Amino acid sequence: MTVTGADITGADITGADVVEWDRIAVREAVRVVDLAASDDWERDTPCAGWTLRRLVAHMAAQHHGFAAAARGAGQDAARWREPEDMSEPAGVHRSAAADVLDAFGEPGAGEREFTLPELGGSFPGRTAIGFHLVDYVVHAWDVAATLGVAVELPDDVLRAALAVARRVPTDPALRGPGFAFAPTVDVPAGAGPLNETLRLLGRVPEDWVARN
Repeated sequence: MTVTGADITGADITGADVVEWDRIAVREAVRVVDLAASDDWERDTPCAGWTLRRLVAHMAAQHHGFAAAARGAGQDAARWREPEDMSEPAGVHRSAAADVLDAFGEPGAGEREFTLPELGGSFPGRTAIGFHLVDYVVHAWDVAATLGVAVELPDDVLRAALAVARRVPTDPALRGPGFAFAPTVDVPAGAGPLNETLRLLGRVPEDWVARN
């Protein structure tokens, strides 16, 4: 899928706070992953066909990939590969999260160009960090929903993630297996920012509430 920064995100997500919003989302994802017990890793998740172990492997790979992109090496496909050893998923994810937070926190990271192969090009740093932000708001929820716990994120983070999610192209030809985003789900009137974000990116929150 080829998109541009203008396609996906608006000026309201490119301000100075995006790095801190992303940090909050990543730390929440770490918190909920760390709640998983040894018998949770083979549970199904809201990411169709993925167990919790596979989801966390994907999350770790994305952290390392975005960290590489922040350091000018996003074009290296090896940086985006899922870890081979997932015998201790929480530890693998925790280390990957530290890598991306360190990279985004480097002086000038937000002003660099990030190469993001999954999105088909290069993007201004703050725009790319906005993509990572919405990913980890949603993946934190994915893990929490799998485990039957609540995700805890402040309203400004949720509103920022929604600003990105609303600008993801909704063309069915660009959604689904093989693409970066799942098909959208109808958003009911009055949906809160997390609920709307999840639905725009293909989740049905009530299905997981009923499960747990």
